[in-house]
Amino acid sequence: MNGVHVLPLQGIPEVRPGDDLAVLVGDAVERAGGLEEGDVLVVSQKVVSKAEGRVEQSGDYLGAVLREARAIRRRRGEFVIADTEHGFVCASAGVDRSNTLGDGWLVLLPRDPDASAAALRDALAARFGIAPAVVVSDSFGRAWRQGTTDVAIGVAGMRPLLDLRGTQDARGYELSSTVIAVADELAGAAELVLGKAAGVPAALVRGYRVPAGEGSARELVMPAERDLFR
Repeated sequence: MNGVHVLPLQGIPEVRPGDDLAVLVGDAVERAGGLEEGDVLVVSQKVVSKAEGRVEQSGDYLGAVLREARAIRRRRGEFVIADTEHGFVCASAGVDRSNTLGDGWLVLLPRDPDASAAALRDALAARFGIAPAVVVSDSFGRAWRQGTTDVAIGVAGMRPLLDLRGTQDARGYELSSTVIAVADELAGAAELVLGKAAGVPAALVRGYRVPAGEGSARELVMPAERDLFR
């Protein structure tokens, strides 16, 4: 099979606090035919948070947003752009009212999405004998662009950035500033088969050679000294 393929992992039930997400995802991987070397598992932040108990029932949505925020960038009523404790800049500090456990429930970001990704990777390696790279994805808006797209908020088993500085383009020009956010690209590719209403919280990306090594999704956060939007 040539090229890059995105395989939705079907049949994962509604995830609730305390569920063993690695078992649920592993069962879906088996139904899809198992793992192959080089596979990347992309899993929605929402099911990671639910399994880890990062949910709460509260009528005070704005209060939860302000509590989860490390700093507020902009605010217009209940619409808040905030820095999270992880360093991410996003709407509502990652607090979400959609696809929750029911009315009045909120879903918060995992406390350590990189650790969540690593735990899934280790569990799948133990079960299948193959350790996939793992990306925990979430939907973010972007400055100057309409709409949301999925990005990586947790990474394990790969470097999240592909640094092409010092290499040459097809015309022999030496690249001086090109760094590609491949973990975000993988999250965005997987989102095409996940969606917000499809009920498919995980997918395998197959056929893409990820940058070897270990890294953290925090590497994707713009350093403060280079952030022109503060």
